[in-house]
Amino acid sequence: MVANRALARVAVAAACLAAVPALPGGVAPAGATTVQVAAAASVEPALRELATDFERASGHRLAVSSGSTGKLAAQVAQGAPFAVLLAADAEHPEALEKQGLAVAGTRVTFARGRLVLWSAQPGLSLGPETLRAGRFAHLAIADPDVAPYGAAAVAALRRLGVYEAVAPKLVRGESVGQTFAFVKSGAAELGFVALSQLGAAAVGSRWPVPEELHPPLLHQAVLLAKGKDDPAARAFLAFLVSEPARAVLRHFGYTVP
Repeated sequence: MVANRALARVAVAAACLAAVPALPGGVAPAGATTVQVAAAASVEPALRELATDFERASGHRLAVSSGSTGKLAAQVAQGAPFAVLLAADAEHPEALEKQGLAVAGTRVTFARGRLVLWSAQPGLSLGPETLRAGRFAHLAIADPDVAPYGAAAVAALRRLGVYEAVAPKLVRGESVGQTFAFVKSGAAELGFVALSQLGAAAVGSRWPVPEELHPPLLHQAVLLAKGKDDPAARAFLAFLVSEPARAVLRHFGYTVP
């Protein structure tokens, strides 16, 4: 059954790639190439499946570098050879576009993420009272200066009126990926992570943070200047907003446009 569903998804993906018009200047790929993709750590779990589907449908491969959105954007500015950026916000892709480091007109919101308070220990009842009670030694968050999920976590803590109380207990990861690792390993009892990292079958306890407590986690993709003349990069952006890709993103807990 699973194999049949996967084959069906790949077949639909191939049809989408053929049917979706190329982005401005795009042409059909003449041969298999490798697309250099910079992806926010929150997107990495879903991107593993998306990459497989895209590669089977198009013949092109993805070489993925993951990290915090801010650090990836800084690498782009320093000349990193990325063709596509998948960010966990809209601000960094927009800034790169204004700097001439991304191709104007190619920015697209492909998903909306969800912030979750998570513990690797099952059976816990988590929520605002957990934070107010403060019966934990360490609370992991991503670095709010470079990671949108970290900035969202700080905003939520401030809206709940507990930031000052928990600040001495905060453990900052370089990205939400490292934050997840802190909690999974037990280095922190709790942490703010992305719903997309947990999956439907993840062990532990979770509290989806109400979205009104922080700015929306809009995930934008953009074609970078180094990928301007790369048909495979343009094909991947087209695939990312196709229905097969949206189905994968929904499976990982994203809301899609």
